[in-house]
Amino acid sequence: MTRFLAALAMALPLIATTAPASATAPGKPNIPPGVTAGYVVFDRQTAKVTEYRNAHRRFRSASVVKILIAIDYLESRKSVPERDLALLKAMLRVSDDGAATSFWTRGGQGKIVQRMARKLRLTDTAPPPADKPGFWGYTSLSAMDVATTYRYLLDQADPKVGGLILGHLRRSGQCGSDGFDQYFGIPRAVRGPWAVKQGWSGYGSTPPVRCRPATAPTPLPSASAAPASAAHPSTSTSTSTSTESMLTARVVPARSGPVPDLGRPVLHTTGLVGPKERWIVVLLTAHPAGSTWQRSTAQTTKLAREVHLSGTS
Repeated sequence: MTRFLAALAMALPLIATTAPASATAPGKPNIPPGVTAGYVVFDRQTAKVTEYRNAHRRFRSASVVKILIAIDYLESRKSVPERDLALLKAMLRVSDDGAATSFWTRGGQGKIVQRMARKLRLTDTAPPPADKPGFWGYTSLSAMDVATTYRYLLDQADPKVGGLILGHLRRSGQCGSDGFDQYFGIPRAVRGPWAVKQGWSGYGSTPPVRCRPATAPTPLPSASAAPASAAHPSTSTSTSTSTESMLTARVVPARSGPVPDLGRPVLHTTGLVGPKERWIVVLLTAHPAGSTWQRSTAQTTKLAREVHLSGTS
């Protein structure tokens, strides 16, 4: 028995680093029936992925791709006119679709995604199909690629670029420009401050109840920015793995293909949370066809809380 346990202990790190990209690690979060979820929690202090599920599964991006649109635009010029600064603010803070379309068209549509995938080494991100070039929300991406994008903004991008984009995400408004309440997921599951970019698609063009901004989002009961133990490096190894193994599991950029989960509504919550923005939390979800906005946002918020607590404890 002693030899068996010793052999198992030696094999576990190898298993963690050689698991296929589509593998789902066991964890505490409870996925609602009919919902497909991909998530990643990355601890910037320990440089480890502390929680993940379907980290490389592709989802259609909805508005999360607006981060890549902003990076591509800002890195392609030395100065930005006031009009475009206003468009960037609207696109990032209140997820304005018209602003995104303006940058998308001027930047070459899907070529934006191709450039960003190469530069940031995004392995699952691909532009919309060739027959739908104007649909920026049909971009494919994964939870791991979104986490990589946040890491790029924090650690590699020109501080002016990262500072402008993250500065707007830190001031994300409750009401999207289309009237939907974008304080689902992280904003209501985790006590602030946080910097978030949300995404939603498939719920129609008119919200069931038009958003009216409150003074602050109301967190779920017992939600917190971080458990008491989070001030120190995590010692849990049940779902953690090295950044190197997770981020280099696949190195070939994805090609454009069928739009993921087309016909199913998607709801995504992504961002930076915790003291000094220690954690990157990305949760991408696809819900059953016909799901209501109220049910989907409630499920996603509950799941975001569970993912956050599991990944930061």
